[in-house]
Amino acid sequence: MKTMTTDELINLLDANEDLNVIDVREDFEVEHGMIPGAVHIPLGSIPERTNELDNSKSYIVVCKGGVRSANACEYLEEQGFDVTNLDGGMMAYDGELEFK
Repeated sequence: MKTMTTDELINLLDANEDLNVIDVREDFEVEHGMIPGAVHIPLGSIPERTNELDNSKSYIVVCKGGVRSANACEYLEEQGFDVTNLDGGMMAYDGELEFK
């Protein structure tokens, strides 16, 4: 499984790269802020919502600490998606936040 550090992600965000970030945390967790531009798909909803994803795009998957996003990455890789797990998740992320 591919991984990325939060510093690498912040550098891509600062460079205005076109990123596809999926936040797999629960509703109550994303209320504390999300990575700008991230799409919220709780881990338990991933199987029924894969039709919302484009398998020609790459995705960065994030959760609180990196475990749930790793599980999501494993599942999405099995479905043919190009995914990267964010090491350390939101606990390691100290960049800009967006509130929905």
